[in-house]
Amino acid sequence: MANDPYAHADDGHDHDHDHGLAHVAQVRVLLSTWIALMILTALTVAATRIDFGASLNLAIAMFIAVTKSTLVVLFFMHLFYDKLFHSVLLVGGILAASLFVGFALMDSSQYQETILWTYQAP
Repeated sequence: MANDPYAHADDGHDHDHDHGLAHVAQVRVLLSTWIALMILTALTVAATRIDFGASLNLAIAMFIAVTKSTLVVLFFMHLFYDKLFHSVLLVGGILAASLFVGFALMDSSQYQETILWTYQAP
């Protein structure tokens, strides 16, 4: 047993394997985030009832969706308490997706009048 490299002798060291990687969020923070998500969900439903035009309605819906997803990632997935590098990756991904959607929407206005919106089969 003395030559066993896996044997743990009682050498006075604490063999706690908690490396401090986990974070426990306070109940107040989680409830506040949930309330904010419910308010933003109600705002999303209310925004669909008002016609601001196709582009502005989509921009409002995307803004609310990005805000809600940011809240989920920051507080429910604990990114707020993580390293700054991970936050930079999240913001970079959101900006890349926003640029992609923004350029796709700018291009769609060029040919939208030529699309025939008929529901009859040819």
